[in-house]
Amino acid sequence: MKLVAGLGNPGREYDATRHNVGWWVLDRLAYEWDFGAFESVETALVSRGALGEIEVLLVKPRTYMNRSGEALRPFVGREGFDLSQDLLVVVDDVALQVGRVRFRTKGSAGGHNGLRSVVAALGTGEFSRLRVGVGHPPAEGELVDWVLSAMDEDDEDDTVALLPSMTKAIGLWVREGMEPAMNQFNR
Repeated sequence: MKLVAGLGNPGREYDATRHNVGWWVLDRLAYEWDFGAFESVETALVSRGALGEIEVLLVKPRTYMNRSGEALRPFVGREGFDLSQDLLVVVDDVALQVGRVRFRTKGSAGGHNGLRSVVAALGTGEFSRLRVGVGHPPAEGELVDWVLSAMDEDDEDDTVALLPSMTKAIGLWVREGMEPAMNQFNR
């Protein structure tokens, strides 16, 4: 089984924000892969299906960003689940320009509160992540205000335009692993 977790914040007021880009990616995956609607399971929204013979869970924590790890813990504790091979966390990244994405096999939270929560809850940073660029805040702006604000129209259009290639990239990760996905899609 593979688990793809998209980090974000619950509530309609956060739907269009930069911090919810992980949820945008999962919504697109569920649609493209015909997995069906997300259902409430514990403290997450889950859509499930298969790519070929591989079972895939799409998980959107319903906790706020800084408590995302708590929502993932019940899904990754299953027998035979290998965090380093079977978990991909999709997050926004202010260090990347809009339109850029980066797969990583492991690492630190890098200042991202959602990743910090996942690392703390799982006790390791040894899991894959897909960082989706949302751009830097303006010099006079606060980071928290930036990630909790809606994108301007051009940035949103550029991000939405990435979603089909993210579907292909994550599909490649599911079927072949991180190295082929990194080689083909990091930009």
